[in-house]
Amino acid sequence: MAVIGALPKELAEAVSTSRLLVVGAGGIGCELLKNLVLTGFTNLDVIDLDTIDVSNLNRQFLFQKKHVGRSKAQVAKESVLQFCPEANITAYHDSIMNPDYNVEFFKQFTMAMNALDNNAARNHVNRMCLAAGIPLIESGTAGYLGQVTVIKKGVTECYECQPKPTQKTFPGCTIRNTPSEPIHCIVWAKYLFNQLFGEEDADQEVAPDIADPEAAWDPTQAAERANASNVDGDIKRVSTKQWAKSTGYDPIKLFNKLFRDDIKYLLTMDRLWRKRKPPVPLEWASLYNKENCSEIQNESSLLGLKDQKVLDVASYAQLFSKSVETLRDQLREKGDGAELVWDKDDPPAMDFVTAAANLRMHIFSMNMKSRFDVKSMAGNIIPAIATTNAVISGLIVLEGLKILSGNIEQCRTVFLNKQPNPRKKLLVPCSLDPPNPSCYVCAIKPEVTVKLNVHKVTIQMLQDKILKEKFAMVAPDVQIEDGKGTILISSEAGETDANNNRKISEFGIRNSSQLQADDFLQDYTLTINILHSDEMEKDVDFEVVGHIPEKVPQKPSEQSVKSITNGSDDGAQPSTSKAQDQDDVLIVDSDEESSSSSNADVSMESTSLKRKLPDEEIIGSTKRKRIEPPVEEDDDIIALD
Repeated sequence: MAVIGALPKELAEAVSTSRLLVVGAGGIGCELLKNLVLTGFTNLDVIDLDTIDVSNLNRQFLFQKKHVGRSKAQVAKESVLQFCPEANITAYHDSIMNPDYNVEFFKQFTMAMNALDNNAARNHVNRMCLAAGIPLIESGTAGYLGQVTVIKKGVTECYECQPKPTQKTFPGCTIRNTPSEPIHCIVWAKYLFNQLFGEEDADQEVAPDIADPEAAWDPTQAAERANASNVDGDIKRVSTKQWAKSTGYDPIKLFNKLFRDDIKYLLTMDRLWRKRKPPVPLEWASLYNKENCSEIQNESSLLGLKDQKVLDVASYAQLFSKSVETLRDQLREKGDGAELVWDKDDPPAMDFVTAAANLRMHIFSMNMKSRFDVKSMAGNIIPAIATTNAVISGLIVLEGLKILSGNIEQCRTVFLNKQPNPRKKLLVPCSLDPPNPSCYVCAIKPEVTVKLNVHKVTIQMLQDKILKEKFAMVAPDVQIEDGKGTILISSEAGETDANNNRKISEFGIRNSSQLQADDFLQDYTLTINILHSDEMEKDVDFEVVGHIPEKVPQKPSEQSVKSITNGSDDGAQPSTSKAQDQDDVLIVDSDEESSSSSNADVSMESTSLKRKLPDEEIIGSTKRKRIEPPVEEDDDIIALD
C-alpha cells in the first residue's frame, strides 16, 4: 500500500482535496484548526461570531494579547497560515445561524466539525447537516471530561435524537448582557461576589460586554471590530474590587452602579433589544422613598419556611445592602489583601447571591426565586482545561479520517474520563446508535403532540416559546391543517405581526387541531398535534407529550453512568457540586469499553460494588457488547500501565 507521510495514499489524497467546515474557533476550535492543517487538510472554512477576550489567552493558543478585541475566526486563520501558508482558509466573523448560511452553503463541504459552546447552535448545525446530507462530528468538553461523536443522516442518531437536560454552560455575553433564565442571573451574582470580595477572575467579569458580537450585527461594524487595533495594551480594564474599595463598599453606590448605571448602558446597545424585552433599571431612591418605606415586605408576614419565601424587590434591595455591609466587615477583619470564598452554606454569602440574582431577574422581567431555589441552583464552576481541548480535538480528526476512508461503521462515540477506568483506559469508545424513529428532527415524518390551553396560548408564545425555544427553529412559518391553509406565522417580517397577541383559539384551533411548521432555512418541517387542556400545572404554559425522544429507564442494579455538560470549553459552568448533575457528555465508568450512548443519558450515583464481567456479557439496557478491536488497530485508546 502506497503511503504519503503517515497516511495511505488514497486517504492522503482525500484529505488534501476535501473541504471542511469548522464551527467555532474557541478552546476546541483553535486546537482543531492546528491539528487539521498539520494532518494535511488544506481547504478549511471557519466561522465564529465571538471576539477575543483576555481570559481566552490561557488556553486558546492561536491568540495573543495584541489580538484582544478582534475576531476569533479571522485571527485563528492568520495564526494557522503562519505555520501552514499553503492552506486555503476562509474565515467568517458571523453566527452560523445567520440565514446566509443555508443548505446550499453546507452542501459545499465534505463534512462539518462542531466546536461550539451552546445547544441552540448545535441543534441548528445538526439540522443543516441533515438537510445537506453531510457528516457532522460533534464534540464538547467540561473540565477534565470530554466527548466526541459522529452524526450521519440515516445511519446514526442525530444530535436531537435524545433529550438534552437543561444547559448548564453559558456564553459570557449571555451572562453579562442578555440573561433570559434565572440561572443566568445566579451565575452573574456568583461572579459578582468574587469580583467584589473574592479572587478576581477575568473569566468572571460582570460589567456589560461591549464586545458582544450581537450588539454589532451590522456587517460594517463587525468588520471594524474584527480589524481592531493590534497595539498591545490598548485594552484598559478597571478592577471592580478596586472601584468598590474606593467607595468604602457603599451599598447604595454599588446598587446604583450595578442595577441602574450598568443597565442604562446596556440599553444603549439597542441592537440587543430588537427582538428581546429590554431591561428596566432600578433606582435605590425610588425603592426607598417615603411612600414605599412602609411597604417593604416583612419576611415574618409571609407564610411558609423562611428560605422558601419569595420577597419583593424592595426587600431584596434591603437584603443586598445588609449582606454587602456584613461581607465588607468580614473582609476588613481579615486584613489587607484578604479574600472571601463563596460558600453556599455561608449565610452572608448566600444572602448576597440571592439578593443580587433576584434584583437582576426583576430587571430582566423574570420571576424571582426563593433563597432555597437559588441555593439549589448555585454550585461549582467547572474550569476550561487546555489539555482536555487538545485530546478532544485530536479525536475529532481521527473520526474525520475514518469518514474519509469510507469506514463510517468504524466511527465511535468516544468519552474522555477524568481517571482511568478499571481497565486502565482514559478513553472509552462506544458504538454509534442508529436513528431514533421517534425523533422529531430526523424521523421520516417529524411529528409531536403538544398539550396546552388553547384559550391562553398566544401566537407570540407559540412562535417564541414553543417553535423557537423548544423546537429550535430559526424562522418558522406556520399554517393550520384545516384544508384552507390558514397562515398563523410568517417568517417574512411584519406579515403576521397583527396575530401576535391573539389567542390561538381565535383561529379555530382546538383539541386535535394540527399545525404544520416549516423552517425553510433548516429545510425542516414539523407536524404539531394540539392536545387542549384546561388544567395546566402552575407556571407551565405547554408540555410536549408525544412523539418526542424518551430516555430508556435504567434499572437500579445497572452500572451507574455519570453525566456532565457536553458543551462549552469556555465560560461559566453553574452546577451542583456533583458531576452527575451536568448534562450531555456521558462518562462511562466501568470495566467495559462500550456503552450505548443514547441510553446512558441518566444521572445517578451508585455505591454498589462493581464486578468484572465476562468479555461478551451485556449490562442491561445501557450496555452493548464492548468494542474490542485488535491491539494493532487500537489507535484511539490510551492505556495507562
